[in-house]
Amino acid sequence: MIQEIEFRKDYLADNYLESIYFGGGTPSLLSQSDLENLFEKIFKHFSVAPNAEVTLEANPDDLNPEKLQMLQNLPVNRLSIGVQSFFDEDLKFWNRVHNKSEAETCIKTAQDFGFENLTVDLIYGSPTTPHENWLYNIGQLLKLQVPHLSCYALTVEEKTALAHFVKSGKAKQPDDDHAATQFEMLMEQMTKNGYDHYEISNFAKPGFYAVHNSSYWKGKNYLGVGPAAHSFDGTSRQWNIANNAFYIRIIEAISKGIEPPKPLFEKEILSKAQRFNEYVMTGMRTIWGCSDEKIDSFGEAFKIYFLERIQPYLQNGLMVQKQGSFVLTPKGKLLADQIASEIFYLEEE
Repeated sequence: MIQEIEFRKDYLADNYLESIYFGGGTPSLLSQSDLENLFEKIFKHFSVAPNAEVTLEANPDDLNPEKLQMLQNLPVNRLSIGVQSFFDEDLKFWNRVHNKSEAETCIKTAQDFGFENLTVDLIYGSPTTPHENWLYNIGQLLKLQVPHLSCYALTVEEKTALAHFVKSGKAKQPDDDHAATQFEMLMEQMTKNGYDHYEISNFAKPGFYAVHNSSYWKGKNYLGVGPAAHSFDGTSRQWNIANNAFYIRIIEAISKGIEPPKPLFEKEILSKAQRFNEYVMTGMRTIWGCSDEKIDSFGEAFKIYFLERIQPYLQNGLMVQKQGSFVLTPKGKLLADQIASEIFYLEEE
C-alpha cells in the first residue's frame, strides 16, 4: 500500500486531503509502525488539512487500552466502531466475535482515552431483535453520548453463514415490515434527541457529520489504496483488483518497472447520464437533496426530465422542495432507493 501511494500520488489533482479513512477490513490490527509508515508516506505526498478528519475502523474486541494508547500517538482523531448490537443473541446470530460487554466497554474506554469523535454502527431489522431491544440499543448510544451513528438494515449476503442458515431453514428471512418499523423508530428517537438525519443511514450531532462519507455523497474526488479499493476523479471511476496475492504481485512488478501479471485496476469513464444518476442516487439519500443548480449543470434535457419524474413524489408528500433543493420527507426516506431508481435517466441502447 505504501508503494501504491508512491506511484499514485498525482491521482488527485490538487493533492489536498480533508479526510483520511482506514477501513474496511480491520485496520485496527495494524501495528503502530505500520500505521506510522503509512502516515509518513501520505504526509510526504499530499497536503493534509490541519483539521483533517482521520478515521480508523475497529471492532469492539480490538479496542483494548494498549491499542487506544497506541492510537493516541498517531494522527487518528476519529474511531468507527462496529458494535452492531448490545445483545448477545444478535451478535451470535450474525457470527460476530465480540459480546455485549465488550461492545459497551470499548466505547467508554475510547472516551476515557480522549476519543470523543466516535461513530458506532448498529444493525436493525433482524429477526433476533424485537422492538424493545432495538429501542435499548438506540438508548445505550444516547446514554453514552456517542455523537455519530450509522444504522443499516440486516441483509442476507450470498456465500455467508447467515445465507446458509436462511436457505436451510435454520434462520428466518429478515422481514421488510419489521425493518421499516424499526427505521421509523430510529428516526423518531434520534430527531427527538437532537441528532440530524443527514443521510439515510447516518445521524449526527451538529458539528459531527462524517467529513469522509459526506465527500462521497457530494461527488468529491477521492483516492482509494489497497486491494478492492475504489477511486473517483470526477469523470471516471476505478477499482483495484480484489485478490490479495495478485495485488501484491502487481504492486511489486510495477515498483520494479516490469510488466505486471494483470492490470492493477479496472476503469470506467462515466457518461453524463451515469453522472446524473449517481448524483440523484446520492443526493436523494442526504439532507442536502438534489439542488436546482446541480441539476441545471447537466443541461436542459436532464432538468426537464428530472422535474417531470419527481412530480408524483412532490404531490404525494414523499418529497418537498426546500431552499433550492428537492429532499425526501421521513416517509420518502423509507423508499429512497426506489424513488431514485424511478428518476434515473435511461440512456438509449
